[in-house]
Amino acid sequence: MFLPEKIHNLIPEENYKIDNIGMSGSDILIYENRVLKVQEYNEEAENEYRMLQYLQNKLPVPLICAYEISDDKSYLLMSKCKGQMACSHEYMTNPTLLCKLLADGLNKLWSIDISDCPSDQRLSNKLVMAEYNIENGLVDLDNVEPETFSENGFKNPAELLQWLYDNEPEEEPVLSHGDFCLPNIFGVNDEVTGYIDLGRAGIADKWCDIALCYRSLSHNFSGKYKGQENSTYSDYDELLLFRELGIKPDWEKIRYYILLDELF
Repeated sequence: MFLPEKIHNLIPEENYKIDNIGMSGSDILIYENRVLKVQEYNEEAENEYRMLQYLQNKLPVPLICAYEISDDKSYLLMSKCKGQMACSHEYMTNPTLLCKLLADGLNKLWSIDISDCPSDQRLSNKLVMAEYNIENGLVDLDNVEPETFSENGFKNPAELLQWLYDNEPEEEPVLSHGDFCLPNIFGVNDEVTGYIDLGRAGIADKWCDIALCYRSLSHNFSGKYKGQENSTYSDYDELLLFRELGIKPDWEKIRYYILLDELF
């Protein structure tokens, strides 16, 4: 793989493995102590770099070793997170521990002062981004929920977008991860030790992260993803996360933000 000179000089002959977990669409190279993320250069890639800078010493996010842009690709070299992914076997076989970890991750995010946050991901901006994705053919229709565009669902992404505009909920602004799914959270026991894939991070409704976390839990426990087909996980209670957070589920908002994510 081509690497910019600055990146290559930092990892000249190190062995690495390819990380195929997750759905980021990036090339993830895992070295002994560092991770290299290579992706198409766009606003999301730039926002990830911006938010990593912003969150240094605020949250357990990777340290930036180098960031280069070359031939319309971004190269982000970072430190490796400690601990295990929230979708690891250890966590999946212990739903109570897993939900304690995820609740810790959400509460840490919500504790951050957002008055100087450099990224605004609230609906006034997010729906405009969704419209751009539709107009430019960027909606991945192969990875949507089966019912979203089914006979009883929406006819197409444009109809879904109009529904999202017509049903905007009142927002509770917090620092949002933007893609709070199990592969993006690392932990040791019940404490978060790393957040990754921060390209959609910024100010947003707290229910955005709750909704995507709820969906990720459901999908991981159902064995939906590659490598999980023969895994059976029991004792999953869909209300466990909400009990750990000490809140009641707002099913309307959860549905809204899952539908919004279909356009990204």
